[in-house]
Amino acid sequence: MTAHGTVRRVLVERVEGFAEKDEWKRAYKEINDFEKLLTDDHYIIIKFWFHISKDEQLRRFKEREENPLKRWKITSEDWRNREKWDDYLAAAEEMFEKTDKPNARWHVIAGNNKWYARVRTLKLIVKTLEDYLKMHHVDLPQYRDEVEEEIIIPDEVAEEEAVQNTDSDV
Repeated sequence: MTAHGTVRRVLVERVEGFAEKDEWKRAYKEINDFEKLLTDDHYIIIKFWFHISKDEQLRRFKEREENPLKRWKITSEDWRNREKWDDYLAAAEEMFEKTDKPNARWHVIAGNNKWYARVRTLKLIVKTLEDYLKMHHVDLPQYRDEVEEEIIIPDEVAEEEAVQNTDSDV
């Protein structure tokens, strides 16, 4: 399941003026209530935000425009929205503040390096699932040491992971 639909009102509709202030403010409670309803029924919610720098976004946009196989991924709307970077950032920060709950945590992932972001995300998913199963007294196999010994991490990714691990998730 993706959170895209549930957070649209507090991001896109807010920044673009498609929702009145009382509507997008009310959406925080609606998001929290919906997620609580799900977790009360034992759904596991893990929310990720992949943050890239403005420079990295520009690089990716230009790459998409120049690559005929990726050109379909970029539109004039993307460029227009880029001009509202600060507005989207402020809206996202408020969304994290209002919707980061113990039952449905946000994890902000450094996304400039796609490989790092994917591995970090998978690690967080595995840890969250393991923690949930342990909390429900499910015995897990001992595999973690074997798996971590087999993974070779490029130096630049290891450095980024070290920086990310000093920052706490939201």
